[in-house]
Amino acid sequence: MSIYAIDTSPESGTAQRAVPFRRILLPIDGSQLSRNAFGVGLELAKTFGAIAVVMHVVPPYNTMAYVSEFLAAAELGYSQHAVESASRYLSEAKSKAKEAGVACECHYMFGEHPHEAILNAVTEHHCDLVVMATHGWHGVNRLLLGSETQKVLAGCPVPVLVCR
Repeated sequence: MSIYAIDTSPESGTAQRAVPFRRILLPIDGSQLSRNAFGVGLELAKTFGAIAVVMHVVPPYNTMAYVSEFLAAAELGYSQHAVESASRYLSEAKSKAKEAGVACECHYMFGEHPHEAILNAVTEHHCDLVVMATHGWHGVNRLLLGSETQKVLAGCPVPVLVCR
């Protein structure tokens, strides 16, 4: 595990040191918790002069084979609504990044398992830090719903900052 202490005083010569983070992945899901984590990640990106790589994972519409014709129209409606929501979340993130003076890339993708999409994005977008929220589920909810954050922590090749 690496711990970074950054002295940003003028005497420190920080500008001449290697920057620990150049591309920070910020997964968002539209929840207040993910918005809070996004804010933390945006501040880190600003501090380090890093690029914010913002992503939203859209869960696919699952249908059962024997009712697929009936649900085809519903799936199309779901997909359109999901893409509109993703675009809205990412547009809001891009605006906040612009206000903060942080370079920003935005991506959305369909994925049944958000942790897999996040781990793939780390590699695909050459990110060296992930800043994400945890919903803090406990007990039966955690058992049934799982923890995407825990799965990212377990499989991520770069540091992960978890925010509540």
